[in-house]
Parts: sequence; structure tokens; C-alpha cells
Amino acid sequence: MADSKYDVVVIGTGPGGYETAIRASQLGFKTAVVERNKLGGVCLNIGCIPTKALLKSAEIMEYARHIGDYGLKVEGDVTADFPAVISRSRAVADKMNKGVQFLMKKNKIDVVMGQATLAGKGKINVEPSEDMDGNKVGEKKNIEGKHIIVATGARAREIPPLPIDGKKIITYKEAMLQQERPKRLIVVGAGAIGVEFAYFYHNMGTEVVVVEVMDRLVPIEDEDVSKELGRSFKKMGIKAMTSAEVQSVDTSGDVLKVKVKTKKGEEVLETDQVLSAVGVVGNIENLGLEAVGVKTDRGSIVTEEFGRTNVQGIYAIGDVAGPPWLAHKASHEGILCVEKIAGENVHPMDRNNIPGCTYCQPQIASTGYTEKAAKEAGFDIKVGKFPFTASGKASAAGHTEGFVKVIYDAKYGEFLGCHIIGYDATELIAEAVTARQLETTAHEIMEAIHPHPTLSEAIMEATKSAYGRPINT
Repeated sequence: MADSKYDVVVIGTGPGGYETAIRASQLGFKTAVVERNKLGGVCLNIGCIPTKALLKSAEIMEYARHIGDYGLKVEGDVTADFPAVISRSRAVADKMNKGVQFLMKKNKIDVVMGQATLAGKGKINVEPSEDMDGNKVGEKKNIEGKHIIVATGARAREIPPLPIDGKKIITYKEAMLQQERPKRLIVVGAGAIGVEFAYFYHNMGTEVVVVEVMDRLVPIEDEDVSKELGRSFKKMGIKAMTSAEVQSVDTSGDVLKVKVKTKKGEEVLETDQVLSAVGVVGNIENLGLEAVGVKTDRGSIVTEEFGRTNVQGIYAIGDVAGPPWLAHKASHEGILCVEKIAGENVHPMDRNNIPGCTYCQPQIASTGYTEKAAKEAGFDIKVGKFPFTASGKASAAGHTEGFVKVIYDAKYGEFLGCHIIGYDATELIAEAVTARQLETTAHEIMEAIHPHPTLSEAIMEATKSAYGRPINT
């Protein structure tokens, strides 16, 4: 490819990057993407998509262990072929990667492989790079972009007590790629990544301990949700240590010794492997940001509305622009960014209506205010809960754990928040997100006819409970 000029150049092709590029092309911009690794970024290749494939295998294994509950019999034990589970996950990722390749061609977007570096106003230098499989990709070239959108994502954060070596102390990347299952695993961090891998490895047969510095699992979620997940994990046999901080890991022997500080004092845990899931940090290095004067703060690019940085013509979206580190946030942010560049009449993203999803079982999904946050914001609130034990569909499916919790403003009926823990919670949350986007009140939720029997009825039932009109509880 000869040196080229573009209206929009997107650096990074995760869900935020490639969907931004597609929308830019739809708007009539001559568009290119620059990717140093593989199309699809972390999410499609070593993140959310292949992780969900692993979790599905874990869910099926859980079904197999309780198959008698459904009136079925299987001769002999069902065992996990761990390399085959990993292989299936990789096949799913490869398929999605090919899908992004197709979308780039379909939308007439030029794909430039290699490491991008900002080199002055509208200028980008591209050098050959190495992908996750160790293959050299790209060649040296120079391109220009009137509008440059940085969408380089994030990587696992490394902290001093947990120096990553990729074998004994690992990140999510190694956790989803390694061919051998550890007999014992300590997961440090009980956010979405931590609890998902705890669930996966537990169901593969690994003895799992979760260590979390905060006082509960999934600490950003509503407190009732955290308590319910704690009960579920305990019932499964996953040990959770909260208000506990890892001080150090001795990796000198075959057995790792993890020193943990708890309220009761120090405790030394023995394990075969440690998974560090203590958060992420933006990929801001080696992009030339400092040279062109783009402001960064604590591992993220500083942005204003619609992804604008302090330097004209340079934008940032997705994980590299800071929390929440979610693929759907990145995509929405990027689409708003290019639509604003095109002069479209767009509204700023409502950050309080970005759904969060965790895909262990029971699943967790939420949007809006937690009960505590709503009270702190000064709302007089009505709170309703509906347990899945009272749901006919949940009982028939054999998934009665969890509940739906809704929060409304008592004065106007504004839908302030929704918090779900239970089977298919990540599918159910879209109703609440859409309702809040439309500024729907409790009245509309109660009057909307929900099909029976479904899990979605639980949102209506919880709303009726908040207003003293419970039917099935």
C-alpha cells in the first residue's frame, strides 16, 4: 500500500475500534484502521468472546453434574477434556476474527497492520509488529488522517505483590490459553474477570480460592447482589476471602506460597497458580502521545465529550479512555465520536445507563443507581425485589437462584436502577436499559404485558412489589 490520506484513521480494532470505523465509512468518510495484533482486539481474540465460550463449557459441566435433577441418566462420569475446551474457545475466537475481516472489506475500510505512532498533526508512522501468536505483521509505511481516533484498549494491571511471569502468576490471557489445568488456583480480585474465571476453573475441577481486598465479591455491584453471589459460590465450593490483601507470593518452589493479610492477621495459602485479576490499565505506551501533547492521567487518555482530547483532530474511545472498561461502552462511545465529527445531532453518552454484565453462574447484570448510591444522591426511593424461586420459568428451567431488584424515585416513578443476579441476567438487563433510556416510569413497566412464563416477568413483578402490588410473592 502506498502512502495514503484518510478522513478517519482508527488505531486499534477491538469492538470500539472496528465498529467506529464501520460507522465512519457509512457516514462517507474515507477510513482506515491500524492494528498491531489481530483484528477484533482483545475482546474477540483473548477477551470477552472466547471467555464466554469457556464459561459455556463450565455451565454444561455443571449441568452434567446435576443431570439427574432433570430426570435424565448418563452412564459413567462426565469429565472435562481441558485442552479440547480451550480449543473450542479458540475456534470461536478465530471465527469472530474472520468476521471482522469480512466487515472491513464489506465497508471498504483499509486495514493497515503494524504499530502506529503519532508523528505530528494528522500523521501516523506504522512499523512492523508482532501478533499474539508471535507472527510478524505489517510493514513500514506512513499514513495521514484528518481525524485520528485512538482505540488501543487496555491490558491487565500489574501490582508489586503479583509480578506476572505468565506461568505461575498469570493474567486472564494465560488463563484462557493454557493447555494444562492447575489443581489449585488462587484468584486475586473479585470483579467480573476474577469471578468468571473462578467459576470456570471450579467447574473444570480446580480447587479455587478468591481473594478480594474489598469487603465483598463484585464490589461495584449492589450489596444485595454481592451477598447472593457469595452464597452461591459458597454452595458450589468456591472459597472467598474478602477484606483480604495479598502481600507477596513465593514462587521459588513447585508449590506457591501466597501471604495474605486478613482482619485476623496474616495467613499463608498454598497453591499451584495465581491469577491476577486486579483491574486493567490503558495501552497508552509507544503511541507518540507525549510527542504531540495528548494529555494522559493514571494510565488513560484524558477526553472531553465525544472522545475529544486536548489536541485538535485526535480522539480516544473505549478502554484507553478510562472506565468503565466495557466493550459496549467503547462501541457506543466511538459511534458517537464519528457521528459528532460528521456534524450529526448526537447526545452525550449517559454513563449511568451503561449496563454491566458478569457471566459466571448465576449471572449478574445491572444498570443505573445501586440502592446505596440512590440514597446518597438524595432520592426518596421505592425498592422492589422478586426472587427467581417464585418464577415458574426459573423453576421449570432448574435455575431458581437469585432475584431482580429495582429502584424507583418515589416522587415521580423514575426508573433509577435495576440489579439482577440469576440465570440469563445478562439478557434480561436490556429491558431496564431501554426503559431508562426512554425515561420510562414504574407505571409503564407495570402496565407493559410481559409474556408468561418467562424470566423477564421478574422485572415487572419486582416493580409491582416496589409499589405494594406484589402478585406472585
